Amino acid sequence: MTEKAAIEFYFDFSSPYGYLASTRINALAAHHQRRVDWRPILLGPMFKAAGTAPLVGVPLKGPYSVRDFSRTARFLGIPYKQPDPFPTGTQNAARAFYWINDRDAVKAHRFAAACYATYFGQGIDITPAEKIAEIAASLGEDRDAALAAMADPAIKERLKVEVEAALAKGVFGSPYIIVDGEPFWGNDRLDQVDAWLATGGF
Repeated sequence: MTEKAAIEFYFDFSSPYGYLASTRINALAAHHQRRVDWRPILLGPMFKAAGTAPLVGVPLKGPYSVRDFSRTARFLGIPYKQPDPFPTGTQNAARAFYWINDRDAVKAHRFAAACYATYFGQGIDITPAEKIAEIAASLGEDRDAALAAMADPAIKERLKVEVEAALAKGVFGSPYIIVDGEPFWGNDRLDQVDAWLATGGF
């Protein structure tokens, strides 16, 4: 039997809705005998390409969005603490992810979950490379090797290529999920993703 295509899961580590979706996407996929291809991206280039801006910086929508982040987390029973600063730089987290993922995809998923839990679950900034290296070390990675990877020009280029590839696929936000070529944007589309996988499309 041919293995079904992986669900493509694009996210930014500074995205609250990406965080919420990340806590559920693997279980949802497993229910349908699918695996998940986790792909961290950077929202800055996405916003520029789409002519948009972070929700918190948009008049009227900003205060509402902050309220909705924590309310949605409470509704789902997911720990949430609005971090400061927010949003934050996530290049180091994304670079470290790809460095780990190339060797161990399962550990990379755990690393992503730990980064998200640190930032949105505890409200601790994950911009510094030292913090990312600490998280990687907690999962058994060598701290100094992680720091070196985040500074490696090849890893930096890898992230740039990943972002450009995502843009070429039409990715413009986080989370952005692609199932057999069908795109879904937002944590609130997971029910549709579930139904799409169950029915083969609608």
